[in-house]
Amino acid sequence: MTEMATVKSTKAGARGLRRLAAGVVVAITATVAVSAWAQPVPGGHHHGGGFGGPGLFMGSPEHAGRAVDHMLDGLNATDAQRTQIKQIVQQAATDLKAQRDTGRGLHEKSLQIFTAATVDAAAAESVRQQMLAQHDATSRRVLQAMLDISRVLTPEQRAKIADHMKQRQQRMQERMQRAQPKQ
Repeated sequence: MTEMATVKSTKAGARGLRRLAAGVVVAITATVAVSAWAQPVPGGHHHGGGFGGPGLFMGSPEHAGRAVDHMLDGLNATDAQRTQIKQIVQQAATDLKAQRDTGRGLHEKSLQIFTAATVDAAAAESVRQQMLAQHDATSRRVLQAMLDISRVLTPEQRAKIADHMKQRQQRMQERMQRAQPKQ
């Protein structure tokens, strides 16, 4: 092999390694972003709110109480229903706070892995697997809370909430379409 061919081969190998590293960073960033999407946004705002939205279970107990009241407005919910649902939501919020803390720790761990002098692929994969498990646990806990709430509400009340959610989703889609640049 000539000296020029060796230099080209070495440069190509380094370029391929950089591309691989960039791809891994993009994959981990995407995993973190998906995980973050399921977490609350500071200030109590959330994605996909309403009945069963993650925001219903996030934040302080006072926030949870107000969110439940808002969700139940217009449903003719009894005081007993409101009390039961507030308890369900507050317990889920407590459980999910611990899971959010775990998620933050995993995010920090992934940043440490990718900012190290040498990126440990096995450690990155381990963190990715832990993030998936944490996201799954969060999803299971939200589902359980939603099922518990559904048992407290009547079929008519659940239908009203579903209708409200469809209207909200439609308004959101309309806003997103208006916000997209015209081509």
